[in-house]
Amino acid sequence: MITLKSKREIELMHEAGKLLAECHKEITKQIEPGMTTMEIDAFVERFLQENGATPEQKGYQGYKYATCASINDEICHGFPRKKKLISGDIVTIDMVVNLNGALADSAWTYPVGKIDEKTEKLLDVTKRSLELGIQQAVVGNRTGDIGHAIQAYAEGEGFSVVRDFTGHGIGPTLHEEPQILHYGQPGKGIRLKEGMVITIEPMINEGKWQSKMDRNGWTARTVDGKRSAQYEHTLAITKDGPLILTAQL
Repeated sequence: MITLKSKREIELMHEAGKLLAECHKEITKQIEPGMTTMEIDAFVERFLQENGATPEQKGYQGYKYATCASINDEICHGFPRKKKLISGDIVTIDMVVNLNGALADSAWTYPVGKIDEKTEKLLDVTKRSLELGIQQAVVGNRTGDIGHAIQAYAEGEGFSVVRDFTGHGIGPTLHEEPQILHYGQPGKGIRLKEGMVITIEPMINEGKWQSKMDRNGWTARTVDGKRSAQYEHTLAITKDGPLILTAQL
């Protein structure tokens, strides 16, 4: 069932989103070669606690960490670890913030040290794919309009779009209807209505779009070992257009 949020609920989710965005901005300042994703995870949990919030995914279906930390060919749901990052790596930090019961969800792919031009293009295309998807998140459009905009652009740039994981509705629970596919046909899917709050979170691969699952049952990675990037925002559908609740201003 799709739930429509009140203006007050959206305001509370926006406060959670602002805190999440500040956390991402702090990670941007800190991330460097030699750092570990376990250290990033500890920082996030401490930052949220100091600001009166909690990491929503910790404990979700048995998940043990405050963040998902996916490195290089890992598409999503990578476990934080003690292995040191090296220059040229990319790492996606995905987190869900619970602030007084209101949720916000955002992922960001960070370059570590100096990355090559091919990897830089992957990040640029992935971020632009998110922006183009958000532009379609207006009252009266359909979810297929979002997916088509992302797919057409990313594939036109020579990359592929992961099919196995999607965006979703959010709040007061982590995953709600509708699913937001990052591929598809314009004019198809669920019609967007004022008051819907969704995530758009394209995962874009250098090579094939297919994924395979690690033995831990959580981490998905590319089947060909090539890199994957992801950017994600939580946004509200309003009569004035999409309101990005996790914008890094």
